[in-house]
Amino acid sequence: MEVTPFQHRLHQLASVSLVLLIILCVLWELALAPLRPGGSWMVLKVLPLLAPLPGTLRRNVYTMQWASMLVLLYFTEGVVRAWSEQGMSQALAWGEIILSCLYFFSAIFFLSPYKRHAKRLAQEAIQRAAEPHDH
Repeated sequence: MEVTPFQHRLHQLASVSLVLLIILCVLWELALAPLRPGGSWMVLKVLPLLAPLPGTLRRNVYTMQWASMLVLLYFTEGVVRAWSEQGMSQALAWGEIILSCLYFFSAIFFLSPYKRHAKRLAQEAIQRAAEPHDH
């Protein structure tokens, strides 16, 4: 399936937002506003985000599907911390919310033509299977 210019932009947005989310999480927990001075083990929360990075950069449809669900965990953390924290941590939480939403929506809209195409192929296969066969 050919990628349209709009899909190309959506893929770029998904890739950039994922990379920025990874950077934000590392900087947040190591330098900008760690839970403990000098850094926090919370930096390990970035590890799950590293798994979909290669597939997202290569436009792997399956990877982008499950990563769009994974990123909702970071959205949830951002909402909780934006509500419960003050100062720099609250601002970083809003950044986490924005970046996770950017990834989620750009991935979903990037994937929608693939989903429509797969659905059409499945319907055609069902129709072919339902046709009478000559033996």
